[in-house]
Amino acid sequence: MNSSRPYMLRALYEWIVDNDCTPYILVDANHAGVAVPPGYSADGQIVLNTAPAAVRDFTMDNQAISFEARFSGAPFSLYVPITAVLAIYARENGQGMFFDAQSDLLSEEDSAEPVDATKATESPVTLHAVSTQTAKDDEGDDDEPPTPPTGGRPSLRVVR
Repeated sequence: MNSSRPYMLRALYEWIVDNDCTPYILVDANHAGVAVPPGYSADGQIVLNTAPAAVRDFTMDNQAISFEARFSGAPFSLYVPITAVLAIYARENGQGMFFDAQSDLLSEEDSAEPVDATKATESPVTLHAVSTQTAKDDEGDDDEPPTPPTGGRPSLRVVR
């Protein structure tokens, strides 16, 4: 099965741009194959502004993100493998998604080997929609999903 990371990155990038926000990506600068300007990373990570007005020749596919940008006035071609992207978020409000460095069950190197899904997680996770305005601790039966609240903005919470 293909990794969901590139699909999530593309969707969030489009959503951030469509909402007139600035998409930033957090990159593991020490990851194999990453080409970013030297001296701009801190603690092995670099935050890159990928707004359409800030970059040229932007390409995001299932393997990598590549584009040209200026750093202190000098042009630089950047190449970021998808597995090196740690987060994508909007500068203006911080909304986006962080990725675990090892979150993909199948990497390109492991794609020939089967994965035992029972070892990937110890317990099943169930997501339920809850309202942020009316959410409260349920002291009732944990086997039944909570009844959906009326009104308010829905959100998700993890129930184990």
